[in-house]
Amino acid sequence: MYTDDPYRPRYHFTPPFGWMNDVNGSIFWKGRYHIFYQHNPEGGYWKWMQWGHASSVDLVHWVHHPIALTPDLDGPDRDGCFSGGALVSRDGIPTFIYHGVPDGTCIATSDDDLLITWDKHPANPVIPVPAPGEKGHGEYIVFDPCAWVEGDTYYALIGNRIPGQTGDGTALFKSSDLAEWEFVRSFYQSRREWTDAEEDCAVPDFYPLGDKHMLLFCSHWQGTQYYLGRFENERYYVENYGRMSWAGGLLGGPRSLLDAQGRRIFFDWIREIRGVEQERAAGWSGVMTVPRILSLATDGSLQIEPVPELECLRINPKAHENIVLNADDEMDLGGVQGNCLELDVEIDPNDATEVGVQVLCSPDQAEQTGVLYVPSERTLKIEVSHSTLNEAIRYPHYRDAGGTARLPESEQFVDAQRAPFLLKDNETLQLRIYVDKSVVEVFANSRQCITQRVYPTRTDSTGVRLVSRGGQAHFRSVQAWEMAPAF
Repeated sequence: MYTDDPYRPRYHFTPPFGWMNDVNGSIFWKGRYHIFYQHNPEGGYWKWMQWGHASSVDLVHWVHHPIALTPDLDGPDRDGCFSGGALVSRDGIPTFIYHGVPDGTCIATSDDDLLITWDKHPANPVIPVPAPGEKGHGEYIVFDPCAWVEGDTYYALIGNRIPGQTGDGTALFKSSDLAEWEFVRSFYQSRREWTDAEEDCAVPDFYPLGDKHMLLFCSHWQGTQYYLGRFENERYYVENYGRMSWAGGLLGGPRSLLDAQGRRIFFDWIREIRGVEQERAAGWSGVMTVPRILSLATDGSLQIEPVPELECLRINPKAHENIVLNADDEMDLGGVQGNCLELDVEIDPNDATEVGVQVLCSPDQAEQTGVLYVPSERTLKIEVSHSTLNEAIRYPHYRDAGGTARLPESEQFVDAQRAPFLLKDNETLQLRIYVDKSVVEVFANSRQCITQRVYPTRTDSTGVRLVSRGGQAHFRSVQAWEMAPAF
């Protein structure tokens, strides 16, 4: 249907048509990985949210299923089935918890192995939006939930802020039966050295990771983020914090699942930046990241790696070794080109001030996207200043347009997305780069990942170049594969 669309990915998941945003209700069930997502099947624009559904046995090849949740015109979700999570109940039943607009938190269950049919709970909304004067008003906000079970107790995180508190927050609830819920308390205390006062804790996802608990969430201000800490006595004590999207980034609706191998698998929505009219004209909008494995390193920091299942798509391998570039040298990677690629690169930066790889390069370099490590800045960046000749493509500092507008004009748009990253002593830079039409995802040393959308205008913007700036660098190995389509 979209075979001629130059920006539609070939191996990153996207719906067969229409709009997608937040990944919802991901769950591993009966040998299949299931993802659900905010969906408008009518076109590439946001409208009256439903839950799309796809499943896979290998995290690579996805089968599209009928829409899982749609609003009931006379129900508590009549204005939209907004985001939420999935769990398996104490009785072994797959269960959704989601935000029904306008009335509040809703529950749905499925009794078929493919999770095609879902029955909404007759008690919905099980956590109503409190009106002024009602119990709970001023204590919590009812919005995108997640839930889990511990022993005989169900817990849920409800809402993206706590009234009277600055910044992101969410409320802890508990239940014995999924129908009657009790407000416990504000779940954690956000801190301004970590998040901005304007940020919120939307689409929360909470789970054990190693010997800690991770709270994954999205801020409408700046995108996907996480906390690591301890969950004790119905309180969450945050010990560490990190982002997965930075100024100019486009991640914004994450969800995870635990599979049969005990792996915590992460998915996220990558937004478009083409503009509303272009997305409507295209007929589709929104892409999912490649599935990632989250784990804890021995020092307690987060590790992020692409799932190895992606390797089944590799074709036409190419390899280069022991390439030395002097200061300000660049080199075309002979025989390697395309807009659906995987690159595995090991670099000794030596004394280079910037070093890395440019992808989606036109022969004259009028278009190119840089993946560069900058030791002095302690950053890994995706450089987008020359990613496209389309002057309408610009990368706002904040996801929130109002936040960007408050900045000085010179700071409202960025020329690169920069993620914190620093090599350890005697450590080489190890990059895994996934290029898929308009998607670039970069994994660095299994502990950082940065994602971007780019929109080259030229059909010959398919080259790959090695870059060393300010000093000499040694490219110990460069492996490249074309990636076969997954759909």
